Amino acid sequence: MSLWSARVSAGLDPTVVEFLRADDAELLPYDCAATIEHATRLRTAGILSADELLEVETRLGPIANGAAICDAEDVHSAIERHLGEVGRKIHAGRSRNDQVAAALRLYVVDACAEARAGIGLLSALLLERAGVENATLMPGYTHLQRAQPVTLGHHLRAWAAMLERDHVRFEPPAGSPLGSGALAGTTLPIPPPPDRIPNSLDAVADRDFALDYLYAAALLFVHLSRIAEELVLWVTTEFGFARLPQSAATGSSMMPHKLNPDVAELVRGKAGTAIGRLTGLLATIKALPLAYDRDLQEDKPPVFGARKDVAGALGALTILLADLEFDREALAAAAADPSLLATDAAEALVAKGIPFRDAYEQIAESVRDGSFEPGTTAAESVAARLSK
Repeated sequence: MSLWSARVSAGLDPTVVEFLRADDAELLPYDCAATIEHATRLRTAGILSADELLEVETRLGPIANGAAICDAEDVHSAIERHLGEVGRKIHAGRSRNDQVAAALRLYVVDACAEARAGIGLLSALLLERAGVENATLMPGYTHLQRAQPVTLGHHLRAWAAMLERDHVRFEPPAGSPLGSGALAGTTLPIPPPPDRIPNSLDAVADRDFALDYLYAAALLFVHLSRIAEELVLWVTTEFGFARLPQSAATGSSMMPHKLNPDVAELVRGKAGTAIGRLTGLLATIKALPLAYDRDLQEDKPPVFGARKDVAGALGALTILLADLEFDREALAAAAADPSLLATDAAEALVAKGIPFRDAYEQIAESVRDGSFEPGTTAAESVAARLSK
């Protein structure tokens, strides 16, 4: 029986029931936590007895830890049904509207903490490997054309810098919608949570926190995709800058010699899905009138999917990058391309008082006619530029 079935005398058609069913099982431990918090305030208001509060706490513990629950329209209905007689009291002063908003906020708090932990591990690994590769020369690129010599350590630190910004973006949401009821609070003397969201209409309608999480996840995947794209290039025979580890590569079902960068490719592919989740929820919310509308049932699948993909991608990339083997000789050979020092040569002329555009044209001409001589080495160039 649904929580609202007293209002509908005839049973819903089974097709409608199935269509309305929420795919929200992942919210179960968070909904249990919010229900226990609500029950505590019901006890303060004298609506629950001490024994009833204890029963709620005792019966919800096993559910939060994964115990089976009966089939229901959503986790809110399942929890109330599981509580039995005391469950008939537990919904006083609340609605599924503030209940789901509270549970999803708690879910996103954990998802943000999980993302930050995974980003921290990957960023720390990159910085560790960067320290080892401080003196490893390689070409830097613009337009995917060799540009100027850098070091592999400098490049790896650029990857870490992107991740450091991502770490900041996964800010956990604050504030509690509990006590807002369906949209306008309650007449019962239930004390509000200390971090109550002031406006009850906004409290049940707001999904900014979910969008913030999806935005952080989408931009994280954009950065991971850029890293993945470079890894895909670097492990090709054409580049030959790195070799895939056996722990994070796959083979071909037909070609015995192949070792494929499937982890990097799938990370790159999932970036599109992450962006789609964000744009999808933005489109869902953009025209909703206050306060709650059933459209908001669509807020959970993208958040659930993003959390799974963020954890999976960060974990898999960390394994790949921990065991990735760099070919320092191939990197150094590519960095030894004399044309990479053309800018340094032009700047050397500027230091002698020649206008930059004149120096640029002079060096460009020498590159064109094959007479360019750099006058310095890649190592000297890197030391002069990156030490500043």
